Amino acid sequence: MRVLFLTLILFICTGLFGQQAVNLSELQPETEYDNIHVKKLDTDGNSTTFMIWVKKGVKSHKHAAHSELIYVLDGEGNMTVGESTFKIGPGDYFRIPQNTFHALDVLSENAMKVISVQAPEFDGSDRIFDENDKRVFTKDKGY
Repeated sequence: MRVLFLTLILFICTGLFGQQAVNLSELQPETEYDNIHVKKLDTDGNSTTFMIWVKKGVKSHKHAAHSELIYVLDGEGNMTVGESTFKIGPGDYFRIPQNTFHALDVLSENAMKVISVQAPEFDGSDRIFDENDKRVFTKDKGY
């Protein structure tokens, strides 16, 4: 009886607090997309983690209440953060401070694939586009 009770507690705790491993190198978009595809990997009150694929670019925007951490898994591009523009590629990591305009132009033939961690929890409501950025990219569902 005691073993059954402990097994039941372990099962409940694993279900409530267990972690799920995701193989990021094998993760692919679930649907076709023109420019940007976003998949939420994890979220809680402190942060939200996304896998983002970008084929062409991301128009300049900022997050009024969020900082963002980016880790590049695949592809190459020119990243602009504030007044600085730099080339990014696989293995690069950088931080985008809260309320800072940032944009991406993809240079590679394959899509950029990045991990984006936004803190605190992100729901998209504080994304503000730069009205001076005249580039036009297709707006995909969910971004």
